[in-house]
Amino acid sequence: MLASKARPQIQRVLDPLGERLARSSVSPDAVTIVGTIGVTGAALGFFTRGVFFVGTLVITLFVFSDLLDGLIARARGISSRWGAFLDSTSDRVGDGAIFGSLILWYAGDGDSLPLCAAALICLVAGSITSYVKARAEGLGLGCDVGFAERGERLLIVLVAAGLYGLGVPYLLPAALWFLAGATVLTVTQRIIHVYRQYLRGVGEAGSAGEGVAAGVPSAEPAAGTQVR
Repeated sequence: MLASKARPQIQRVLDPLGERLARSSVSPDAVTIVGTIGVTGAALGFFTRGVFFVGTLVITLFVFSDLLDGLIARARGISSRWGAFLDSTSDRVGDGAIFGSLILWYAGDGDSLPLCAAALICLVAGSITSYVKARAEGLGLGCDVGFAERGERLLIVLVAAGLYGLGVPYLLPAALWFLAGATVLTVTQRIIHVYRQYLRGVGEAGSAGEGVAAGVPSAEPAAGTQVR
């Protein structure tokens, strides 16, 4: 994935800044919260008024906090489940603000109900994409697949919005329709991926059960038996 491959290069650029911040009293959680407020405020303040280029610049500036908070935490050796939870929750808030602002724009001055619907599909399907992965991993199943993960979706919508704000016609509408389809595809891919793992698990459990019934020792001892 483009955004996933670009992330290590971006981190190498931001590593020195992260190390300097780690030596200060700045909290990783504070960086996460400030970044979320910045993204949300910029989206609502600029995108809802059709100011896309400046809005994209401000949002992009705050999006980098999504990398800085992790760099600070790792430099201090204080990575925690709470930090991961806060970061993931903040991502959902920021994404909702970006696509929600586009919904408001196209429902109002943007005057396009089809594009309002496209942005709504992006918002809802994006939330489902994240939920499917979180739910699958909570059940002990892998779900690290998908055509358009969060990094790709964010990159595409911000680049399209920024260029659209510079006067490149049809780019943002095309990006929204593309993302609507790509995000729905990603949800479908993840559901199928999880279902295949479930079927493999059922098949393996069935094979183990047949082995026990036929007198073949299974990998795990049956309940109530003594391990020898």
